[in-house]
Amino acid sequence: MLIPCPYCGQRDVSEFTYQGDGNRTRPNPSSTDRAAWNAYVYDRTNPAGEHREIWQHSGGCRAHIVVVRNTLTHAVVASSMARARTRADRREPT
Repeated sequence: MLIPCPYCGQRDVSEFTYQGDGNRTRPNPSSTDRAAWNAYVYDRTNPAGEHREIWQHSGGCRAHIVVVRNTLTHAVVASSMARARTRADRREPT
């Protein structure tokens, strides 16, 4: 499977580390709601079709990216940076 890194271009999946479901909402860190934290940590869906995921380009630029992937065909529909890049991030290495 090829994943298009917005910074580096098309790369093999072996360069990436799966970081998790991109649709989940984390509870407030100061929350003591055990049910909410239990659901966040353990409850998972198994969608068929397009799914939003977070990946890290660990074997390349190390950026976190959002990938929309079809879980039936493994076709990558879209990818984008997980956060807006700052001016310092855009600086070329010396």
